[in-house]
Amino acid sequence: MELLKVEQIEKYYGNKSSLTKAIDDISLTVNKGEFVAIMGASGSGKTTLLNCISTIDKVSSGHIYLEGKDVTTLKGKHLNKFRRDNLGFIFQDFNLLDTLTAYENISLALSIQKVPVKEIERRIKTVAEQLGITHVLTKYPYQMSGGEKQRVASARAIVTKPKLILADEPTGALDSKSSAMLLERFAFLNKDLNATIMMVTHDSFSASYAGRVVFIRDGKVFHQIAKGGDTRKEFFNKIINVMTLLGGDVADAI
Repeated sequence: MELLKVEQIEKYYGNKSSLTKAIDDISLTVNKGEFVAIMGASGSGKTTLLNCISTIDKVSSGHIYLEGKDVTTLKGKHLNKFRRDNLGFIFQDFNLLDTLTAYENISLALSIQKVPVKEIERRIKTVAEQLGITHVLTKYPYQMSGGEKQRVASARAIVTKPKLILADEPTGALDSKSSAMLLERFAFLNKDLNATIMMVTHDSFSASYAGRVVFIRDGKVFHQIAKGGDTRKEFFNKIINVMTLLGGDVADAI
């Protein structure tokens, strides 16, 4: 079942005297329950694509549909409500509030949605168990490791039960052990809870946890590969091969 449809979008930055085309006629679809990674060299347009899908950035032309609703037409309070009710965000730098505990950081979005207190408690208990962060719920961000902070940020993103989870370089600030642990949790959310995830990454190891990888070059879709029946190691090797063709951040990917 199609959840997301990106239709011939373009994104320009600058003015007439200095115009940069960050996205060049990209079209793609994501089905409900898919885990899709977006890869490409620095400056390829992968983060701009994610920002347009997340409505953080506006497209210059084209349309983006979520469950058939054209999100490129939304403005003001309607746009804010759409983000709040449909999207979950996970950023590289966590974006946790330092003055709130992990529990309070996670509960904030639910409080804004006016979810009853008992339901908030139930949902946070469930998501904390799923992501292995029950032991840090009473801690403040400065008391947590990088991996714990990212898992709390992930819990905050999924606790509202969004239709689409958008992750921008979620392992970028983590060590290898924390990265692997987070990605295993992503795989669990996708396979066991049918969460739909789009993740921008420069890292082939991270991308190998996805079910499909879309490669971006010069603002265009360069290639796509699906995991299918491959093992994660086999899929990783295929990703490396495409990244070699792409150039750019190959050394980082390896």
